[in-house]
Amino acid sequence: MSCKASIELKDLQLLTQVGTYKAGDIIPDSHILDLTLWIDSSLVLIAEDSMSHVFDYDPLVAEITRLAADGHYETQERLMSRIVEACAKYPQIQELEIGLRKSPVHNDSGSLGVRLCIDRMTLSKLRG
Repeated sequence: MSCKASIELKDLQLLTQVGTYKAGDIIPDSHILDLTLWIDSSLVLIAEDSMSHVFDYDPLVAEITRLAADGHYETQERLMSRIVEACAKYPQIQELEIGLRKSPVHNDSGSLGVRLCIDRMTLSKLRG
């Protein structure tokens, strides 16, 4: 039997400053993060209700919010890269998918985002 497990963080509004804008540009008022972390299914299918048997994602969420507020980012891609680096510090994370989008884009509507999928081999390389 094959089994995959993931942790999904959806629609997390980050308090961050991303981009450089000139007069007349539309300045986004929100930056939203979606993050899916693939982990070993043994960290989800547990026989005992104890935090010692699961992946504790709270420290990672705290680090992501800290990184977002860390200062001004020129690009969404740099903030995403730093979040990926933070995820790589957790050996429990086997693969991940990250998406970061900003809104509004035009006429007080729309969102524009970047998405990145990191497989095991790439994550292993990032870990050095």
